[in-house]
Order: sequence, then C-alpha cells, then structure tokens
Amino acid sequence: MKVAALSSGTAAIHLALELLGVTYGDDVICQTFTFSASANPITYLGARPIFVDSEKDTWNISPILMEQAIKDGLAKGKKPKAIIAVHLYGMPYKVDEINAIATKYDIPIVEDSAEALGSKYKNRPCSTFGKIGILSFNGNKIITTSGGGALVTKDEDIKKKAVFLATQARDNAPHYEHSYIGYNYRMSNVLAGIGRGQMEVIEDRVYSRRTNYNYYKDELSNLSEIEFLEEPNGLKSNRWLSCILLPSYEIREEIRLALLDEDIESRPLWKPMHLQPVFVNCKRYVDGTSEELFQRGLCLPSGSNLEKEDLDRVIKIILKVLTK
Repeated sequence: MKVAALSSGTAAIHLALELLGVTYGDDVICQTFTFSASANPITYLGARPIFVDSEKDTWNISPILMEQAIKDGLAKGKKPKAIIAVHLYGMPYKVDEINAIATKYDIPIVEDSAEALGSKYKNRPCSTFGKIGILSFNGNKIITTSGGGALVTKDEDIKKKAVFLATQARDNAPHYEHSYIGYNYRMSNVLAGIGRGQMEVIEDRVYSRRTNYNYYKDELSNLSEIEFLEEPNGLKSNRWLSCILLPSYEIREEIRLALLDEDIESRPLWKPMHLQPVFVNCKRYVDGTSEELFQRGLCLPSGSNLEKEDLDRVIKIILKVLTK
C-alpha cells in the first residue's frame, strides 16, 4: 500500500474525491450515520451528497439501500461518482457486500477508516479495501499526531498526485509555478515524527480499547436494558469507542446526565447527516435505523489510559440509574 501523510482525515477525503474526478453537480453516496467530516468534503467540490442509512449488524452503510440509491440514479441518467463508506466506531462495514455492489456498477469507494485504525476485516486491515482509504490521527483517535491524517491506496500514481496537491501543487521548476490549484494539506515533519512514535504502540492502544469494551460488557450485559454491538464473524473492531444502546431516549439522557453530574463525559451516538440542518435538502435513503441508534445510543468513556477504577465509576452510576 502507498500512503500520503496529510494534515487531517478530512483533507484526505477531499483529495480522494478530487482524485476520483468528483466535481460540481456530481452525486456522491455517503453513509448518513457518521461524523460530518465524512460528508463535508463532498460539498467542497460542489457535488451533492446522497445519504444512505445503516444496517443493524455493524451500524454501517446498508448494502440494500445503497444499491437502491445507485439504481435510482442510473434510472435518471445520474450515476453516482463515488461511495463514501465508513467503519463507524472502529467496526468494519460489510466489505464483501459493499465492494461487490460497487464493482457491479463500477463506482469507486472512498473507505473512511478515520475511526478504524487497528480494525480488521477477515484479518486484513481497514483502509485497504477501497479505491482510496483514509485515516485520521486527530487528538481523539486511537493514536494521534495532535492533528493529522493519511490517504491510503494501492495506486502509486494516486499517491503521487495526492502529495502534489497537498503541497500547493507546485510544478517542477526552479521558481514557484502552478498549473493546478493545490492545498496546504501536508503533514508537518514534527507531527510525522510524533506519528512514527505512536505507530509503535498501536497494538497496545487497540488492546486497551478492547479491554475497556469487554469490561463494560462483562459488568453490564446482565442488564436487559443494555445492548452492545457484537462483532460479526470475521470482523475485528478496535473498539475506538465503547457504545451501548438503551431502551429509550429518556433513559439514555438520564444516564448521560447522571454521568455528567459526576464530571464524567459521555455522548450520544452520531446524529445522522440527513437530520443535520446543513444537509436538510439532500437526498436520502433511510429506514429509521440510524435515527433509532441516535436516539438510544451512548458512547461511554473509552480512553486508552483508563484504569479499572475509572471504568468502575462509570458502571456504578449506570447501575444506580437502571436498578433504582
């Protein structure tokens, strides 16, 4: 694989779409249940996002709804230019099914692995399945360069073009000459040095995150009110964040606020993009799955440096709310 180190995962998605030829007026399919950075770069290029809902096994893009969106586009003479599929919270999406559909209709995949460094699908690392993969090294990720990201591809030419565009598209001349519009998207040498050191502990970080998840599950799975996202066969999640589903929005909020009262931060799952005010007029293929996950889901404290005592504090508060 070839890798271009960049200033952010968002920059990587932007460059990926540009390198795939996405331009003004094009349609790009995007998973709706994700962070806004997955979708925003579509609009940078004047293209239009088409949001697709999740399936319940991995919480990622639904193969059925994705294919429906493609068929509808083709019927109107508007083939989507690219697909942005996300490994949400570190859980790999259904790679075989999604890739088969993308191949069938000859649409390239931008594989958003911002949350999935260290995750694997059938023993193969996430970020290596799409035409272009992207990674994030933001401060909240499993390893960090403070701010940073990467574009991953098998294609040496794509990698070279990404580096060219990321360094202001400077032509090969003794003076500063530019034949294309470029960007200041390169990763600095200092941050790259930090990242090289962080890569040496990636397996430790994944182990810590998975240990957090397993501890929460062991201590809370006996409660009928709590659901955990299991790993389907052949998938390994880095468990970037440990997430639970509660019976209702009201119970989720009661737990979130009880944790907040003890100065413990937790957050609802991502608000789907098709519900965001900025994307209110965008086309969507939804069946209610992501809306239900947003209403019922909670991200628990998941840092790699958490001690057993920290996890026990969280568990104690959850038990207090649910067993009162």
